[in-house]
Amino acid sequence: MRYLIVIEKTDTGYSAYSPDLSGCVATGATEVEVTQNMQEAIAFHLEGLQLEGLEIPQPSVSSAYVEIAA
Repeated sequence: MRYLIVIEKTDTGYSAYSPDLSGCVATGATEVEVTQNMQEAIAFHLEGLQLEGLEIPQPSVSSAYVEIAA
């Protein structure tokens, strides 16, 4: 499955979350690191859901940019 992640710059590095997976978050010093950490966090999150017998959320969020003249 392919889940959207949102990466945000912080004062100390980067953080990320997936809108489709409530509570699934990760941090990292670089964008590459936070992306890798988020991939691991998603795998761990989905494994936990399976172990609990809960439904795995299907990816449903999309993203788009809009351009505004400033």
